Amino acid sequence: MIRFDDVEVRYGDTVAIPRLDLEVREGEFFTLLGPSGCGKTTALRTLAGFVHPSAGRVFVDGRDVTRLPSDKREVGMVFQNYALFPSMSVRENIAFGLKVRRESRAERERLVADIARRVDLAEAHLDRNVAELSGGQQQRVAIARALVLQPKILLLDEPLSNLDAKLRQQLRHQLKELQAEVGITTVYVTHDQDEALTMSDRIAVFNAGRVEQVGTPQEVYDRSATEFVCTFLGDASRLTPALLTALDARHPGLDPRRTAYARLEKVALVAPGSSAPAGTCTVEGVVSSASYHGLHTTYAVESHGALVRVLFREDGRPRPAVGERVTLAVDPSHVLQYGDDDSASDAVPDPATVAAPAVGA
Repeated sequence: MIRFDDVEVRYGDTVAIPRLDLEVREGEFFTLLGPSGCGKTTALRTLAGFVHPSAGRVFVDGRDVTRLPSDKREVGMVFQNYALFPSMSVRENIAFGLKVRRESRAERERLVADIARRVDLAEAHLDRNVAELSGGQQQRVAIARALVLQPKILLLDEPLSNLDAKLRQQLRHQLKELQAEVGITTVYVTHDQDEALTMSDRIAVFNAGRVEQVGTPQEVYDRSATEFVCTFLGDASRLTPALLTALDARHPGLDPRRTAYARLEKVALVAPGSSAPAGTCTVEGVVSSASYHGLHTTYAVESHGALVRVLFREDGRPRPAVGERVTLAVDPSHVLQYGDDDSASDAVPDPATVAAPAVGA
């Protein structure tokens, strides 16, 4: 559906994207994820036609659109600040592109009413000024304005970042449901790992203009291809060589010479008098701190020179106290290790889901 073929983007002497080879399948919700300044928005704007690559080509449905004007690419764009017209009503904002396209009044009214219903905007909202709407309603207006033109592709540049945490969580589900209902190919830009993991069919993780891994949310989280992906996504504790040696004594195969991480939910606290889960290795440690989150508590446990974070679910079990000696259980298959080749050893990713070393951006 969408293909970046050896795309390079320069701003003067600065290379924002050195080389990008990436494919997005038809109908999928595809997320470009990474920290600020990593090139993800530049890639999105290149697809939209707002940025012209200095090299390479962009294809949509097999057609080369690299030099095609943005209004000829059949893409709808939702910006971070929504870019709504403050002097217009909701109805006028949604119908703006249709008016530019010279659709008849009757057709404009039909299309606006249909898309408003799909994005859950009531009839009463349509004649209000956009300044009278909440942030969530303004976001729906921006999405409706993009979708009413019936584009092949919907592009969203951090559309939830200006909303409060509770509303963001609510709109994630609504946005994903809307995308599935409409069936439109969607490319979504965010720096929020939780958004990417909960909403995406696949994710491309960007770092310094390059794609470090492409895969499903589970693949990039559980089988992180590089150390950057591992540390950027979720919460992982770095394990010391001494701790790896202690674990390796019980499960040969872990390499203390390589950098290693364990995600906090992959490490368990073994209750006194209980057996460790099958397939795990155990080490002793001391609780150094605890952080209560309601449904769970996050513990930091010192063990063999490492500070290992552990997610403890609040299910009625006795809670260890700070300073208490505890037993940690680690499944060696969940330990992610990286070396000079920057590839995970115990969770080797499928080569089809990982950007080749020679492929940047």
